[in-house]
Amino acid sequence: MELRVLRYFLEVARVGNLTSASKMLHVSQPSLSRQLKDLEYELDTTLYERTNHGIRLTEAGELLKRRAEDILGLTDKTLGEFKSLHTITGGDIRIGCAESIYIKYLTDTLKDFRDDYPDLHFHILSGDTSQVADRLDNGLLDFAVIAEPPDLSKYYYIKLPDVDRWGLVMLKDHELAKKDVITCDDLKDVPLFASKQAIDNDFPRWCGSKMEVLNFVGTVNLCYNGSIAVRSHLGCLLTFEHLANVSEESGLCFRPLSPELTTQMYFIYRKSQIFSPIAKAFKDYLGDHPWEKKDPFLNA
Repeated sequence: MELRVLRYFLEVARVGNLTSASKMLHVSQPSLSRQLKDLEYELDTTLYERTNHGIRLTEAGELLKRRAEDILGLTDKTLGEFKSLHTITGGDIRIGCAESIYIKYLTDTLKDFRDDYPDLHFHILSGDTSQVADRLDNGLLDFAVIAEPPDLSKYYYIKLPDVDRWGLVMLKDHELAKKDVITCDDLKDVPLFASKQAIDNDFPRWCGSKMEVLNFVGTVNLCYNGSIAVRSHLGCLLTFEHLANVSEESGLCFRPLSPELTTQMYFIYRKSQIFSPIAKAFKDYLGDHPWEKKDPFLNA
């Protein structure tokens, strides 16, 4: 299986049309079709089906798409690391981040670090803890910020100086918007959604045996999409404070939970990590410039 052909396959999957993909790749359509047929023969499966509008990936094609993204992502990361071996003025750093206002500690540090390394390119992937930890474990990321205590057998960690406070995002005319805080009993029969991680780990420690009164109708892993769902009257979103837009014109509001529920964020990297020169320089820079607690909205 050639990396070049995997790139061809990903481009076809992205645009959904062989003719358009061949133009983007500067490869003739007959040549592109033949190489994809060879790939199907090698894998002994059908990767896509032709439709009136282009192509549609089969189940096997969707699987290969996910695997190809990981393979090529790791390949590109490795190539970038080797290119940076002979220069320490820059390179690529890849960081996976769970959502939090306190990511600003990290981005402020990246800004200061980039002043010393002007050729630095940073790549921040947003996702929940399991998503970014999996990519870190698979070597696709250099660092991650997660929203749960790290596995100390696998990771070194640095605590972010602040903790995130949980609350309810709802429409301003919702009956619970009249309250200053939200209790577990308040949420009985209210359609709710939150991240799967929070449903499995955070809310059971908040309401204990009353967890059964919470009516979770869905899950989201990014707060922005969750706030759109709230505006569509799908329900209310349980999330960290400061993530959703609750400005006057948004039509939304936030109320904290009671008793207070908070989550600590951790910056982590693998104990077995082999760093590129620029990633090692950033790790060392963090060690020399510890985070100090401050208002994340200052100099925003």
